[in-house]
Amino acid sequence: MRRNLLLAAVGVVAGLSGSLLVLGTDVFGSASTAVPVPVVSPAPVAEATVTKQDVPIELDGLGRVQAFNTVTVRTQVEGQIQRIAYDQGQTVQKGDLLVTIDPRIYQAKLEQDQATLARDQAHLANASANLARYKPLEHSGFATDQQVDTQQAMIDQLQASIKGDQAVIDQDQVELGYTQITAPIGGVTGFRLVDEGNVVHPTDASGLVTIAQIQPIAVLFTLPQAALPDIQRQMASAGAAGLTVEAWSQDGATRLDTGRLETLDNTVDAASGTITLRADFPNPQKLLWPGEFVQARLVLKVQQDGLTVPAAVVQRGPNGVFAWVVRPDATVAPQPIQVAQTVRGTALVTSGLTAGETVVSDGQYGLRPGDKVSARSPADTTDSPLMNAQTDTLGIQP
Repeated sequence: MRRNLLLAAVGVVAGLSGSLLVLGTDVFGSASTAVPVPVVSPAPVAEATVTKQDVPIELDGLGRVQAFNTVTVRTQVEGQIQRIAYDQGQTVQKGDLLVTIDPRIYQAKLEQDQATLARDQAHLANASANLARYKPLEHSGFATDQQVDTQQAMIDQLQASIKGDQAVIDQDQVELGYTQITAPIGGVTGFRLVDEGNVVHPTDASGLVTIAQIQPIAVLFTLPQAALPDIQRQMASAGAAGLTVEAWSQDGATRLDTGRLETLDNTVDAASGTITLRADFPNPQKLLWPGEFVQARLVLKVQQDGLTVPAAVVQRGPNGVFAWVVRPDATVAPQPIQVAQTVRGTALVTSGLTAGETVVSDGQYGLRPGDKVSARSPADTTDSPLMNAQTDTLGIQP
């Protein structure tokens, strides 16, 4: 009987041990070797809302600033420079004095020709007086017709000489005026090409100084020839108001000025397949400078109530462009979209999204359809931009 009682006790202990192992602990309270069930936390992401606003439809091209007018000032008479009346880089107005050339030789020639005119005028007066005396004598027979005709011819000759003298004087005055060289246009002077004391000639190749008109100023920029039909249609519809063009710094961070599209070139560059356009800008702050490279943005039209999202929302997968949409239950799903343009960090979406929807703007890397997400603060940079950029090539098929 003792043996039967012992076997029964061993069986009870064994049963209790098995039950405890099933519950996750053994009789000594230590952890069992059973595999625990994993707990998945929501993925932290940055969220954005699809908004509706007016969006300008723009075309971006590389442009170069060009002076509205450029003039190389040259001398039209020979002589020694007495004075340079401008500073390098100075803004001058049309008619401002730039250079003075020694005028003495031209002044002397003018006075000499004026004396010749006075002499011929005196001869004319004397000849006219003689003719007045001859005419009464002709009627009384004391002067012949030949004398009267000869005196009249002398008067005509002296009158012609006086006209020639006056023409020479006019030329002298023009040459004397050329010794005062003034600005032919308003603009900014360049470097001085000739110093005081030098003798200059009209045939000198370099000239005296270059003036560039920068108010207004022009920008020449290129766009793909495929955009030409749209540009022509929008130019026709805009009428006299014209199309708006914005000039931005080369890095796209600063808007330098806003102007109007002036004209299109009359040919397409066959080598590059681009069309050249010209826009004029008032340039009130002189932020545009001749020779500078800028970004030119041609505004074709304004899309009313366009749907916009941050550019980082737009992802690219094997099947095209998509965005991760956050559902009401905090899960995500890839949504195919179409994007009309991406400008200054904002994408214009033409289909696939509706206003007010919540989309993922950062943290897309590693997301799968149906994953739970939680919104994180903008200061949280858990996901690196490099990892997010990989979604372009590793993104989930929408």
